[in-house]
Amino acid sequence: QLQASGGGLVQPGGSLRLSCEASGFIFDDYAIGWFRQAPGKEREGVSCISSKGGSIYYADSVKGRFTISRDNAKNTVYLQMNSLKPGDTAVYYCAARRSGRSDYAYWGQETLVTVSS
Repeated sequence: QLQASGGGLVQPGGSLRLSCEASGFIFDDYAIGWFRQAPGKEREGVSCISSKGGSIYYADSVKGRFTISRDNAKNTVYLQMNSLKPGDTAVYYCAARRSGRSDYAYWGQETLVTVSS
């Protein structure tokens, strides 16, 4: 089970930190990805961190502004989002993918991020 939190309303240029807390599986056997879906758009992969944190991916649209990290002792992955833009407005999801596999086995509930003045 995954629980995402930390969304909210923020002005352009502001920051938010999303959290994804896991339970019910061996957290440090899984890579964690963040996805988002804006109204009328397809779901987009935003960032992903490998099970031990040694490999990280960012979509070009967020590179240099977002930072993903994980604390395996707390079963939690974070997505620090800085310099937010209106185009970042979306529902954000986290998902867990077992190391070595391409499919995501667990999906969390959404958290809404709204960037607006």
